Amino acid sequence: MKVAGITSKQLAGAERTLSLGTWTITFGAILFSVLTVTPLVQRTTPDGWDWAAPILPLVVDSAVVIVIRLDATVARLGGDAGRWPAVLRWLTGLMTVALNIGDSALKGDVVGVGVHVVAPALLIATGEAGLAYRRAISRRLDEVAHEQAALVERERAQREAREQAARGERERERETRERREREAREHAERVEGQRAEREAAERRELREHEARLQREESERQERARREQRQHEQEREAREQAERERREQQEQAALEQRERQARERAEAAARERAARAKPTPAPRTVNTPAVDKMNEQDALATVRSGHAAGHSVRAIADRTGWSIGWVSARLNELRDDGQASNAA
Repeated sequence: MKVAGITSKQLAGAERTLSLGTWTITFGAILFSVLTVTPLVQRTTPDGWDWAAPILPLVVDSAVVIVIRLDATVARLGGDAGRWPAVLRWLTGLMTVALNIGDSALKGDVVGVGVHVVAPALLIATGEAGLAYRRAISRRLDEVAHEQAALVERERAQREAREQAARGERERERETRERREREAREHAERVEGQRAEREAAERRELREHEARLQREESERQERARREQRQHEQEREAREQAERERREQQEQAALEQRERQARERAEAAARERAARAKPTPAPRTVNTPAVDKMNEQDALATVRSGHAAGHSVRAIADRTGWSIGWVSARLNELRDDGQASNAA
């Protein structure tokens, strides 16, 4: 820190020089005063008390030291102790002058008075000058302190203003960054929402397509099953018709063989009768006949035989009806069954 072209270090050095010089003059004046005043006090002191002669100059000079020291402290603090310190300072100074020149004055030695007045006068002048110097330095230091405080306050205000501006700039940058981040986040959310909507639409279309394919597959399978059932029914009908045709052929062949057998038996019988003697006319031998059921019981037997898968011949033997009648009833039952399946 500089004070009117002088650094604070130089100012502190000047104050140390003032203190050192003041205390040097003070101690020199005290020593000179003790040496000068002691003989004077010894001459005015009763015999046996000569040893107490140095006490008086020491007391007076101690008062001078106290005054100088306290004045320096009060001046350094920038205060004013009032008039009593000044009274004490001048009283001790005058007492020191009087004691130092007393011996020469009593002797009428003007030169001695001049010589002995130098040290106390110099001490008084140094004390006053040092006090004035310290007060001036304290005032200037106070002014410098105020100026420094004002400078520090200005610098602090400028620093705060710069910091405020920097904070404002950072705040603006932060707001700009947050706005950009928010816009980017909103854009990303919009893009993500659009993507999610597209994916949802695609999944929905895929589900609909799969459902349509499943329906078509189900319909195709159902058609295939219907066609398969129809083919099976047609095959069963063909097989049944083939079985019936074979049964009819077998029945016809059986009837033909039976007729041929009866004819052969009748022819043989007639031939034996012709060769034999005349006898009473023989009775015609016929195949034992089965009792013929009434129509209602015969229909019930045909239905149960059809359900059990019996042949036409077996059903005809059980009912006593002809094979043609039984075949016709079986065909009717098959036609009724196919009509029910088609419905």
